[in-house]
Amino acid sequence: MKAIIAIAALTLAALPGAGFASGDHKGHAGHGATQSATGPLMADGEVRKVDREQGKITLKHGEIKNLDMSPMTMVFRVKDPAMLDKVKEGDKVGFSADKIGGQFTVTGIEVKK
Repeated sequence: MKAIIAIAALTLAALPGAGFASGDHKGHAGHGATQSATGPLMADGEVRKVDREQGKITLKHGEIKNLDMSPMTMVFRVKDPAMLDKVKEGDKVGFSADKIGGQFTVTGIEVKK
């Protein structure tokens, strides 16, 4: 019986796409993936409000693929409050976001020119 289980495991591991020990997890949503092969995942947005006291930013944003989030306007926390000094209401931005400690958080932001 042990031999049958071992053969089955080896057969499954040899199948293309099985990926048992491949270490390739970039396709798994919810694992905190904030990088792609080309760099940080960026979404487009427009700054609607900056709340420096609370460390929050309101963005009207496009799709955020790594969070499986549709376009909408919402409030995000910011990972680093210094990010809020780089933006103002009305700025068009590219940003990356993730779910950290159960809260949607902007992890990087840059003003588009």
